[in-house]
Amino acid sequence: MNIRTPRIAVLAASILAVGLAGCSQYVKRDELNAAVQQLQQKQQDQQQQIDDIKQQMQSQFSKYDTQITAMQGRVSVDTVAHFAFNSADLSDQDKPALQNFAQTISKYHPNVLITVEGFADPAGSHAYNRKLGMERAKAVRDFLVASGINADQLRTVSYGSAGNRQVVKGASHDRGADNRRASLTVDSTGAGATASAAS
Repeated sequence: MNIRTPRIAVLAASILAVGLAGCSQYVKRDELNAAVQQLQQKQQDQQQQIDDIKQQMQSQFSKYDTQITAMQGRVSVDTVAHFAFNSADLSDQDKPALQNFAQTISKYHPNVLITVEGFADPAGSHAYNRKLGMERAKAVRDFLVASGINADQLRTVSYGSAGNRQVVKGASHDRGADNRRASLTVDSTGAGATASAAS
């Protein structure tokens, strides 16, 4: 009798340990499921915000020749400004659209991150065009700040005359007006935007 008692105790302890281990795994699975649900909900909320921004931008820019595209977590507002050859001066004809954009973002989406993208036609050197693209992006950024968007929400990037970003491949001077531009990317989370110039 004395010999069997420890064996029963060991067996009971083993069963208890297995049971506790099973409970531990069950709790972790619940926590994982909860985390997945939270991520899914966050993604749905972000996509809803992006859909709202896209709809508002389409309404605001309906009278302008601007393409608006919704991506995962982002909205791209293409060609919000055009520039004269070798110039980073914002034209008066582009200012109303930018003001409408600033008013919409300030009023309805004060927490998004906006990347202003600057471009150049391929007439100059790669280094010069990247610098000119940055000056154009900064001109748009400064105007948006003056129109009410918080400066902390804005980043600038230059793609210069990168071939895969040209609207009209290789076009410059009179034919390159579409390549001398600035565009906007609205990021609902602030993730993935960059303030550095693209190479």
